[in-house]
Amino acid sequence: MMKKALILVDLQNDFFPGGALAVSEGDQILSVVGKLLDQPFDVIVATKDWHPADHGSFAVNHGKQPGERVNLEGLEQILWPVHCVQDSEGAEFAPGWDASKVKKIFCKGTEKKIDSYSTFFDNGHRRSTGLSDYLKQQGVKDVYIAGLATDYCVKYSVLDAVNLGFNAYVVIDGCRGVNLQETDSAKAIEAMQRAGAHIVLFQDLVL
Repeated sequence: MMKKALILVDLQNDFFPGGALAVSEGDQILSVVGKLLDQPFDVIVATKDWHPADHGSFAVNHGKQPGERVNLEGLEQILWPVHCVQDSEGAEFAPGWDASKVKKIFCKGTEKKIDSYSTFFDNGHRRSTGLSDYLKQQGVKDVYIAGLATDYCVKYSVLDAVNLGFNAYVVIDGCRGVNLQETDSAKAIEAMQRAGAHIVLFQDLVL
């Protein structure tokens, strides 16, 4: 039987209102997350941005401003405010959902010289987080993804999931975007659909 996994992306304090890199309306996804956690998934995993304090994606470490871009180990890197530093309060799961239902946590962005938006790989696809192998060992074929943010970590996770052979479903009312440009989330949704992912609302799920 094809098994189903729920992947909850970066439900961390720093991405919620009041956090260092707050996603607008990020807290509004928690009602959907709560409903997802009550569904009969075979596997529930969550991810965390887990950056060292000297991470190369932090603007301050380059003497620059958030939103500027640099070359980081051969890849273009958008610079961000300091966020989700390892063992900090900002990196902890935000309150308002039952994290005890998560079977395994995968950390990403742990290497200082490369960022990692995807839950599966760093941005250069140089190193795996181990999530793909774990899901395949569990017999998972269908992955349902929700979390933050639509236009970055959700998007790149979904694109990788499709490329890895999973059937990817984006629970879009369980996601919100950063939207450095106001159309970024819309463009991300289009890119995910073009890749073959299914964009669904929670109310339309059939599990």
